[in-house]
Amino acid sequence: MTALNHVPSLLARAGSVSVLTLAVVGGTLVAPGLTTEAEAATHGTKALKIAASKKGSPYRWGATGPHRFDCSGLTLYSFKRAGKKLPRTAAQQYNKTRHVSASKRSRGDLVFFHSGRNVYHVGIYAGKGRIWHAPKSNTVVRLEKIWTKSVWYGRVR
Repeated sequence: MTALNHVPSLLARAGSVSVLTLAVVGGTLVAPGLTTEAEAATHGTKALKIAASKKGSPYRWGATGPHRFDCSGLTLYSFKRAGKKLPRTAAQQYNKTRHVSASKRSRGDLVFFHSGRNVYHVGIYAGKGRIWHAPKSNTVVRLEKIWTKSVWYGRVR
């Protein structure tokens, strides 16, 4: 029996307004507010796809989208669209994530660039040593290889 066979009974229990918010994704019923561990893990990959969709958007200091971004504005926007709230700055975002080692990093984790103990830049890990980020003035959102070993990784909870 597939999840689709359960849709009518779930719709009946959900009520008429909630019916509009139910969706079938890949043969699995998904309902807002019902989060599993697997679904929580997908927030990062959703945010990664959202960041990638902003390829070519101009950098602007202090911008949080939807058409212009600074580094933490891009991560804030991407995770917000994926259903997770982040604070505004790269340093604040670092403090709100679960820190993970480079060997445990996953696509969708945040990559924090630091000098000593000071975080100065953030991007979203895309795999194979690359990030999506809004680099600096006179550039655009792009996929780029991580250029330093002075990085920390954080997973959005």
